[in-house]
Formats: sequence, C-alpha cells, structure tokens
Amino acid sequence: MIFSKKRPVKIVMLGAGGTGAHIAPHLYRLLYALDRPVRFIICDGDLVEEKNLVRQNFIEADLGENKAKVIAERYSDVFGLETSYVPHFIESTQRLQELVKPQGFITSRFIRNPKTHVYQREVIPELVILIGAVDNNSSRKLCHEVFLQSDELIYIDSGNGEYTGQIVCGVRRGGKTMYKPVGMLYPEVNHPEDLLPTEVSCADASVSAPQTIVANLMAATAVVTMIYNILVLGNNTVQQTTFSTRTVNIRSTQKQTRRKAA
Repeated sequence: MIFSKKRPVKIVMLGAGGTGAHIAPHLYRLLYALDRPVRFIICDGDLVEEKNLVRQNFIEADLGENKAKVIAERYSDVFGLETSYVPHFIESTQRLQELVKPQGFITSRFIRNPKTHVYQREVIPELVILIGAVDNNSSRKLCHEVFLQSDELIYIDSGNGEYTGQIVCGVRRGGKTMYKPVGMLYPEVNHPEDLLPTEVSCADASVSAPQTIVANLMAATAVVTMIYNILVLGNNTVQQTTFSTRTVNIRSTQKQTRRKAA
C-alpha cells in the first residue's frame, strides 16, 4: 500500500514497557530525520519497578517514575523533539478516539473550494499511526473498536511471549479496512479473558508475563521497520510478521501494493 511521504505525522503509542520502551529511542531517531511536522504521544500509567530493569529499557535512576514520562523526556531531550506523554492508562474508546484524531495543518498552497468557488489555503490532515505495545487483550479490544470506527488509521499491534511474537499492521482508509488488524486475524482478542490494567489487583500485577529482552527487542525492531517503510519509503506491503527468538526466524505475510497514496 502506498502512503504519502509529505503529510504531517502523529504517532500514538499505548504502552512504554517491555516493547514500547525499546520502540521509542529508534522511533524518535526516525522522526527526527523526517522533513515534516511530527508528533509522538506515549501513554502508560505504570511506574518503573526493579523487576523492569532486566528486560525493559530503564535504569535504577528511573525507579518509581512513570514509564511514559521517563521515556518521553529522555529521548525528546536527546533529539530535540517536543515531548508529549499521558501518564495513565487509556481505557475508554472516547479517550483513545481523541488521541488518534488527526489535526489539520495549513499549507502555503491555495486551492479552490468546489462548493463556494473561493480560493483558500490547503489544509493537510495528519497521517496517524496507533501503536499497541500493550500486554493484555482488553486493551487490544479497545484499539480494535476505535480502529473500526475510524475513517483513516494505521494500527500496528505488537504482542509477544517468552520466545515468540507477532506484529500486525491494520490499515483503514476511506472508512474501509484495507489491511486486517490484529482483532480480525486473531479473533480471540475480541473476547479477552484478562482485565484492563487498572482492574488488575496489585498482587496479580506483580507477576510479569514471561518475556525475554531479545523478544522485546525483536518485536520493537519489526514495529519500527514497518513505520520506516510507511513514512520514509511510502510503501508497506507487510500485514503481519511473526518471529521466534529460539530459531532467530522472522516470517512476514505480504499484500499487493495499491497505487493510491494517503
């Protein structure tokens, strides 16, 4: 599928833990190199704990701090980009819809309004990418619902266990689903047996899902590569990527390229 290489960009990432914290530094570097307006919003209500230091992108000085705040401030300072973060979990469709709503940018080009026949400055809406770097299907269900209600949205979901994982790129354009999101390829996402983060007890929250740092790194690399293809190359043919860190194997499912740019 072809994507515009000129439109302003907004990326909203849910989750700044195992995968999200590793996505961020590479994504900041990528956005820094783009010659167009960019916005990156990181959302997470979790705090850095000692158990996170083993496989997540944090250090001892971060202990007790909000994960989204730490990651956003650290890398926005390094690359000189405006920081934006939400220090709590996103658990309502209304809030997520507000976050992924595109902003219009006024250009210097004048175009003719077909209704009023008056020339006015062209307004270009942002290209919005939603990254799901969450560890529960209840949050994925929320992203899936907002995706289906969107006229245009790119939704990249990352999920992994101890040694394996998958990254799915869903695309909505013109109110139609062009690439199926994770909720269509993995229907169990729409019938979650887990809870939203704020519904989990402190005892349950203290037990981390089994993951390794290499699985988190491999998932993060796949996510950033997809976004690179979309923003820099203007073309992404990969709908799904699965991987295994045991066999160091990455396999992708591709779709044919469409010629119309968004």
